[in-house]
Amino acid sequence: MNETRATLIFSHGKESGPWGSKILAMADVARELGLQVESVDYQGMEDPQARVRKLLDVGGGLQAPLILAGSSMGGHVSAAAAAPLRAVGLFLLAPAFYMPGYEQHTPQDVPCRTVIVHGWNDDIVPVENSIRWAREHRAELHVLDSDHRLQDQIPAISRLLGEFLLGVCAVGF
Repeated sequence: MNETRATLIFSHGKESGPWGSKILAMADVARELGLQVESVDYQGMEDPQARVRKLLDVGGGLQAPLILAGSSMGGHVSAAAAAPLRAVGLFLLAPAFYMPGYEQHTPQDVPCRTVIVHGWNDDIVPVENSIRWAREHRAELHVLDSDHRLQDQIPAISRLLGEFLLGVCAVGF
């Protein structure tokens, strides 16, 4: 790892919390690689834009370089904050892109390496939304045999996150 310690900031989904089982597993991976870890609590915040503002406030107070990770609505929030926070990497799980009524809010200005993990059987955010966004932005995409929560894929997600973090940190800051 680089001498400069990066911080990985997690943004959870609409119906979960800041330290769910996926985030706990991914936080362990990040800490093993020497990264600092933060997880923003958005519980009770329904508005995606309010969540973005909160992430900008939290991220703005942390030492760069920043890597953002988010699940579902948290993926949307992380992607929306990536450019203003000058994130060096973005790791998204079933990001809520191109959702009905929010299509115009799907982040387009993402200037960093992005990896998306999505489940083929997602009945909340269609996998086609991630395929479209990944194609438009040349993001790395992993589609797994799972549903929206990806709970049964935590070992695979942890492996993918570890590879992603090693790649981002190897480039340097």
